[in-house]
Formats: sequence, structure tokens, C-alpha cells
Amino acid sequence: MATFPGGGTAQKYRFIKHHQASLPIKQLCARLQVSRSGYYDWLKRQPSQRRQQDDALLLDIHRIHAASKSRYGSPKVHRALRQEGIRVGVKRVARLMREAGLKARVECVYRRMHKRRAELKVLPNYRLEESKPTGPNQQWSSDVTYIRLGRRHVFLAVIVDLWSRKIVGWALSDKLNARLSTTALSRALKHRKPRAGLLLHTDRGIEFRALVMQRWLTRYGIRHSMNRPGKCTDNAEVESFFKTLKAELIHASYFGSLESLRKQVDYYIRYFYNRVRLHSSLDYVSPIQYEKAA
Repeated sequence: MATFPGGGTAQKYRFIKHHQASLPIKQLCARLQVSRSGYYDWLKRQPSQRRQQDDALLLDIHRIHAASKSRYGSPKVHRALRQEGIRVGVKRVARLMREAGLKARVECVYRRMHKRRAELKVLPNYRLEESKPTGPNQQWSSDVTYIRLGRRHVFLAVIVDLWSRKIVGWALSDKLNARLSTTALSRALKHRKPRAGLLLHTDRGIEFRALVMQRWLTRYGIRHSMNRPGKCTDNAEVESFFKTLKAELIHASYFGSLESLRKQVDYYIRYFYNRVRLHSSLDYVSPIQYEKAA
């Protein structure tokens, strides 16, 4: 069901015109408390030049919003329009999207499943001592989230380069263990080939504190940093990615199998998130565009 707007009568009429193909005009008029005769009289009037410009702009807004699979809100749609050479104010884009009932998918951040405690090494948060990264492969961050698949949960580990916010490694499994985290790390190392001294920040989960993970870090000269107790915001960049992923892909799709989910996650990360998706923290370019520009 469409989201019904407030606002003036003309705005309501425009909303009815946009949705009349999917909802009865009688129902729309009743819901918005306007008369059908008034609506039909409004249709007969010649639209103003400003309205004609809005209608033309709305076509571009619909196109960009659809291309993002409803993932973009007005700020990102506005930046995408500007990148195409269409000069328009962000407030105008927000108004037209609101009138058309267009909005971005949003999702709450879910806490991860409780993990088993383990008497393994716990490290400080060394990120607090570091300046922000100035280039690739200086600081990475990793975490794991759960995804519901039918009646069970599967687990996704990702590694983010904190400079460009690019996902440089990931792994998906039906088991939460050290193999999950080391698989994501091995893929990131193969892809990026960082020098010794890289800082990898994680939470305190057993999959990151396990001895096999520590051996990998020692082998490649990677410094390990961990969240402070109860401070999930220490890993805010990865949490933000998980929120985005669940809003834009997981909760908007059906996955019949783990392999189907894996293919969709791979496509989302490689061809949309890293290459196309506009990131507000990067001045509205994608991670790959940001790295190429730098």
C-alpha cells in the first residue's frame, strides 16, 4: 500500500494521479479527503511550467530509485542526478520523492547472536591511538553478523578497508567458527596484498580470538585491535554495512538455499556496494570510484 501524503490539495491530486493505475480513484479520494469532481477538474487544467519540469524530473528520480532497487533516499538520488549533469536542489528532490511515495529501504541494526565465552587473549582498542587512514590497507575492520535462512541462521563475516569503505574480503557459512573469519581474511589478503603493519580491528568474538586466527595475523605482520567491552560502536563502519546489507538485500529478497544467498551477497558486494553505491562518507562516490580518484 502506498504511503499517503499530507500537504495541500494539489499535492494530493498529484499523488492520486501517480497511483491511480494501482488503486481506485474513489478510494484514493476518500482516503485523502478530496472530492472526485475536484480531482477531475484539476486534471483538465493545463499544468504550470514548474509542474511540467517537476514531472520530467520525477521520471529521472524514478529511474535512479529503481536502478538502486529502492535503496537510495533523496540525498543519494540528488547526488546521482548531479553526477548526470541535472542541476536541482536536494529539497526539491526530497519533496518530489515524498509526493510520489518513494523512499529508501531502512532496517534496524540487530544485535548478533550471543557467542560462547572463551578464555583466549583479549586486546585493547588500538584504533583509539591511531589517526584516520590516509590510504588503502592501513586499517581494516572485521565483524560477523547472522542472517536468517528459513528456520536456521547462517553467518556472514566481512572485512572493510576503513579508508575507502570497500569490502575487501567476506565469507558466508552455516557455522560460526574461526574458519569463517580466516576465510574472509585470506580472501582480503589475496586481493589486497597489504604490507606488514596493517591494523585489523575486530570485536571480541571467539572466531577472532582463536589461535588459528592469531597465527594468520602473526604470519602476515598484522596488528590486532579489539572492541572495548560493551562498545559495539568501536566497529561502527562494519555495523553500518550490515545494516545497509539487510535493508537493501536480505529483507527484500527470498533465498531458497545457502548457495543462492551466497550468489546474491557476492553480486551485491562486488557489483553494487563496491562499484556503484554512493557513500555519503565518501562525498557520494562508490568505494572503487574513491580509490581510483585518490
